[in-house]
Amino acid sequence: MKSVKKAATLRESKAPSLLKQLAGVPDKLFSGSFRQQYAALCFRRNADGKSVEIVVVTTRDSGRWVIPKGWPMKKKKPHEAAAIEAWEEAGVRGDVRKKPVGRYTYLKLLDDGNVVPCVVDVFQIEVTEMREHFKEKGERHIAWVSPDEAARRVREIELKSLLVEFQPKRSKPRKSVSD
Repeated sequence: MKSVKKAATLRESKAPSLLKQLAGVPDKLFSGSFRQQYAALCFRRNADGKSVEIVVVTTRDSGRWVIPKGWPMKKKKPHEAAAIEAWEEAGVRGDVRKKPVGRYTYLKLLDDGNVVPCVVDVFQIEVTEMREHFKEKGERHIAWVSPDEAARRVREIELKSLLVEFQPKRSKPRKSVSD
């Protein structure tokens, strides 16, 4: 697992490169070539039944805080892909809402060094199961925090707003997705 100091160094070294690349290809933001991703806003209710805590995880490369997210998956609906990401990245499962509760955009630095704008549809998952061992255990830090604290930790402005304003929505047909 990377140390905090090393993660901070990675963050600092990638940020200028990301901005420099974006400045060199502004057409990517305006060409309509956004890539789609799906995220899981995983929450649990506190003992009072009124307030909630949200799961945030660190990225594997830079160590910055995010919510579990990933690319579309063959033969999986968007809400199912979000649920799989929650399981793999945070070891949580639960009742997933089929309709997104929001969306946000961000710039993704790909492994090949290219930068692509992404649109992320966010699906709420009320956590009913947490596991000690899961696919990316040891590669990420996981924290249960208040919506305000989650918003303070993430970088993306639209995601910050979504987290601060988050109110769990009820969905008529609840579906628990598991592998």
